[in-house]
Amino acid sequence: GVMIYQEQVMAAASKLGGYSLAQADLLRRAMGKKDKKTMAKERNNFIEGCARTNKIPEKKANAIFDLLEKFAGYGFNKSHSAAYGVISYHTAYLKAHYPVEFMAGLLSNEINNTDKISIFVGECKQMGISIVPPDINRSGLKFTPESQDGKMAIRYGLAAIKNVGEAAMEMSIQERERAGEYTSLEDFCGRIGTRIANRKMLESLIKAGAFDFVGRDRAELFACIDESLSCAAAALRDRTVGQVSLFDEETHAATTRKRIVTPWSDHEKLSYEKELLGFYVSGHPLDAYADVFASKNYQPISSLGDLDDRSQFRIGGAIVQVEKKFTRREGKPFAVVWVEDRTGTLEVVVWNDVYVVVSEILVPGRVVEVRGTIDTRGDSLRATAQKIRVPSANKANGASNGNAGLSEATARPERSTSAESEPAVLLQFSPATTKEELCEVRELLASSPGRRRVQLLFDRPSGEPLRVDAGADLCVELTSDLEQKLVRWLVTTKSERRGIPIDSAA
Repeated sequence: GVMIYQEQVMAAASKLGGYSLAQADLLRRAMGKKDKKTMAKERNNFIEGCARTNKIPEKKANAIFDLLEKFAGYGFNKSHSAAYGVISYHTAYLKAHYPVEFMAGLLSNEINNTDKISIFVGECKQMGISIVPPDINRSGLKFTPESQDGKMAIRYGLAAIKNVGEAAMEMSIQERERAGEYTSLEDFCGRIGTRIANRKMLESLIKAGAFDFVGRDRAELFACIDESLSCAAAALRDRTVGQVSLFDEETHAATTRKRIVTPWSDHEKLSYEKELLGFYVSGHPLDAYADVFASKNYQPISSLGDLDDRSQFRIGGAIVQVEKKFTRREGKPFAVVWVEDRTGTLEVVVWNDVYVVVSEILVPGRVVEVRGTIDTRGDSLRATAQKIRVPSANKANGASNGNAGLSEATARPERSTSAESEPAVLLQFSPATTKEELCEVRELLASSPGRRRVQLLFDRPSGEPLRVDAGADLCVELTSDLEQKLVRWLVTTKSERRGIPIDSAA
């Protein structure tokens, strides 16, 4: 049979090797500590005891001791097993009958471990439990069950937001319970004081969505941080010297007035949420491609670990990080790219032969399809890219080769028919691009007039990508400053020579 408990080892040593219970316990301890010197000594004692007590041959006694020694790698005593059995039963019961409360407790137990929080949030989604964003007026210090439209959900805990500090959040909750809900960012700063409310903390709270209840865009609130802190400090000084400002109303109006700022794009908002919370709350970069991904039947990243080494795979996801590198021997460029879907993240190496063709689409936030081979050796999962494509968000475009709705970056480009000596500047926009973002791009282009044409590439949810010429009035000079400001949308200045084949439209 197979030994399960340490008590069985002690019984075997006692009955077969003639050990006393005290001697058997010493053998058990030596096995638990994996003490090789003591184990070698005990082997001789066991073999001699087996021969003396039960006339067991040396070969068989050695084989029995091998079984005992192997047990040391996994064994435990009965009381340990019983205790874990009770705990397992209790937790299983709670998870089955009180799933929201159980998962809230599990998340709170790992409140300082963003990676584990992300895993548990994924399990919550599989269980049909919603995770609602942090709210400075509703969140507790840790994760708490909360009723949402008649259904139980879990509210994100304030202490789980990065860079805010548990002590500061505890004081903000105490102030909320003492004097009521906060009405604005300025009210929050004024009530908890600038010794607690600092810029880094406020940035994190705003980026995480904790002040969304105010009804103002996160970018606008972000722009108010310094003024809110200054007004809170001034109010504290006035209270300290017993003065009341004659301009209190004007000061309050100055910090709450509407500001004209460029709203954060969906990509920016989601990136901040991922950074500070460990997962996306208000949406997902792949939302606009849900139909395409469903029709393509991509493999979930979480399932790739079950594949054999060097197996082929095909996934779809959003690029979250790109690191450009160079080979040691020849200095050729290549990249390491992290691609994320709804189930996990995969590290993908894009060697030079593929990189030189697809480098223009390796941009954080870009949604791509990746085909390659998986490397299951080592502690972490890695992959090597063979092809990288850009989804066009089209389920069926008449193609019969399984590549419908995709633009292949490895395809041979068409030569530009333009008479211009320089290629056009190509900007690409996903279906999630907002009107405000397009206005921002237009302003940036208008600020740098020049001779280079600009073409706009729109990924459409229900058709082939649309390519539009921006017109003669928006020809630009692509300075390094402009290139940096357009980096989110800029494909490449070389796309006319080796770009992505797209249907052009006037």
